[in-house]
Amino acid sequence: MKKVLVTLLVSYSTFSFAQTFPSGKKNDFVFPGNSWEYVKDPSSQGWDAAKLTKLRQFIIDSANTTGMMVVQHGKVIFSYGDVQELSFIASCRKSVLSILFGPFVENGKINLNTTLDQLKIDDVGSLLPIEKKATIQNLLTARSGVYHEASYAGDEFAIAPKRGSVVPGTFFLYNNWDFNLVGDLFETLTGIGIYDAVDSMLARPLKMEDWNRKIQHKEGDASKSKYPAYPMWFSTRDMARIGYLMLRNGQWGDKPIVSANWVHTITTPVTTSREAKEYKAPYYLNSCYFRYFGYSYLWWVWDPPNNEGAYEGAYTAQGIFGQYITVLPALDLVIAHKTKSAYERSTSNYFTILAKLIEANNSVPVKR
Repeated sequence: MKKVLVTLLVSYSTFSFAQTFPSGKKNDFVFPGNSWEYVKDPSSQGWDAAKLTKLRQFIIDSANTTGMMVVQHGKVIFSYGDVQELSFIASCRKSVLSILFGPFVENGKINLNTTLDQLKIDDVGSLLPIEKKATIQNLLTARSGVYHEASYAGDEFAIAPKRGSVVPGTFFLYNNWDFNLVGDLFETLTGIGIYDAVDSMLARPLKMEDWNRKIQHKEGDASKSKYPAYPMWFSTRDMARIGYLMLRNGQWGDKPIVSANWVHTITTPVTTSREAKEYKAPYYLNSCYFRYFGYSYLWWVWDPPNNEGAYEGAYTAQGIFGQYITVLPALDLVIAHKTKSAYERSTSNYFTILAKLIEANNSVPVKR
């Protein structure tokens, strides 16, 4: 990965094409209507057609991608597979939830400094007094210090420190108990179900083409924890709308969905990549790309020294099997990537795909 990043950064200095961005005024940005507009000739936006063809062949030969969409300046410049199909987006659900929190934090309905003790939170077998000192903010940033088993697998519970040994807020551990509880708290404090919030706050305003409220449902083993997970099913092209909303700092057309301040907050590292990899978790280390990420409010963030060139200001949602919503502001680019989990396959080389995509873009990253 480091070699790929160095190669890309060096190669950018040789490009003569200067990328053209909208002026930055809200009315200058292009937003999709009922459907996405496709760019007929990507080379007109600085893309190497031959390299995009090679990228497509690489995906066919070497990945298990079932859907991929690349959006630049609000238009699709590359698409692969079935981008309409609804399927499980795994832990990308957490990043979607993070967006939903924004308006309620800013209007005072949710106070991120509220503790579990103040909220009278408990769970199967009870929580320890020190664990109840964790705040909502600690949950959103995976720093709760609560190492109670979650109702839903897919985290680092197996290598968690001894319960009660960590002061809340001082240690990062990718922990589904945090993520599931913070989903439950969202519903309790706002009075709105998560799926209803996605429907009203995101799917409808963003004119999602494939969202189906009826198929969304929670899952979890209540004998382990009373807080279930909230899996989500999206299409690739609707995932791209989520990414494009983030790229546009929470604005959709003339309507603010969430504030630019909240977008900045949830994509600014709270845990650095250096700190994240210090705990040497199998889940983290077996996924080499995690070594280059810090963690924010349920979003993974490129941080120093890897946030240069095309990756300046970049961040991503990610989920097991190969689900990603990646935002590269320096290229005004959004990448949505899916691998349908029902096929029992995984795309483990997504960041190679991403690197090849960036190599096909003959433009100079814009300083943010």
